[in-house]
Amino acid sequence: MTDGKIGVDARGGDAVATVARIQELEELGIHCAWLTTGSETLDALTLFSAAAMRTKRILLGTCIVPTWLRHPLVTVQQLRVLARVAPGRMCLGVGPSHKSRMEALGIDFKQPLTDLREYVHVVKALLREGAVDFDGSHYRAHVRTNDPILNVPVMASALQRGSYEFCGAEADGAISWVSPGVYLRDVALPAMKLGAQKAGRPVPPLIAHVPMCVHDNPQEVRAAVREQLSNYPRQPFYMRMFAAAGFPEAGETNQWSDRMIDSVVFSGNEELVAARLRELFGWGISEVIVTVIYPGADRKPTWTRTTGLLGKLSRGRG
Repeated sequence: MTDGKIGVDARGGDAVATVARIQELEELGIHCAWLTTGSETLDALTLFSAAAMRTKRILLGTCIVPTWLRHPLVTVQQLRVLARVAPGRMCLGVGPSHKSRMEALGIDFKQPLTDLREYVHVVKALLREGAVDFDGSHYRAHVRTNDPILNVPVMASALQRGSYEFCGAEADGAISWVSPGVYLRDVALPAMKLGAQKAGRPVPPLIAHVPMCVHDNPQEVRAAVREQLSNYPRQPFYMRMFAAAGFPEAGETNQWSDRMIDSVVFSGNEELVAARLRELFGWGISEVIVTVIYPGADRKPTWTRTTGLLGKLSRGRG
């Protein structure tokens, strides 16, 4: 049994296959299905429109929608549809994505935290109040819908101390990615508490996005991580995060070390993975998003074994 909520990254295959995965996760008792929208991937909010019509209970969350690729008003337009089709079941996570990826699209990736702050402000104002009048350095929005939607949390991706403090002060939660648990415990959570304290409000939740693989061969898991998550030790923002977490080798080698993988990826048999989750929840992290790592060409056994465990834990049987 765990004390936190469990969500699963449902990406995989085409649109029909992804919707089927979301249905499968609901049948397993998973709390939330999450999707990431990249510059080259299927659009998460569009997929959720289809999934909402084929599910009844499971929450639907984005982790993340990149801010630079669509104006906040467009995101709100999509959310207004989803909030009516699947009332009380939407969670929005937004973020600036990766500098290299955005610059490859011709986007001037400057002041990403300012961009994120303004984006969250516009979206929250429109959702909560049905109106916004805002002129910022990145966005302008003067719209009145008279159609507030109060039950869609607006969360943001976070990696460095400053973004966690911002989430604590202004967002409805923070979403991490490939961050060692000790970094979340010792850096992220205190920064969120500080931001919330300065803003005079309760601390919002930290949702840890965790790579996971229920698999008995650690060497095969490490090889899969190096193949499927190869770019992160090469990204400057992630290098700095790993250094702050006590892993300077990321910046020295631009590769995953064994100890980096072991600190970030929850792997091993069912008992070991469940223990890692309980430890994470014990530190005050309220929810996880699980992205499954696949050793070997046949992905189905690992998906089935990992989500099977997560379903049992979600139903209180683990």
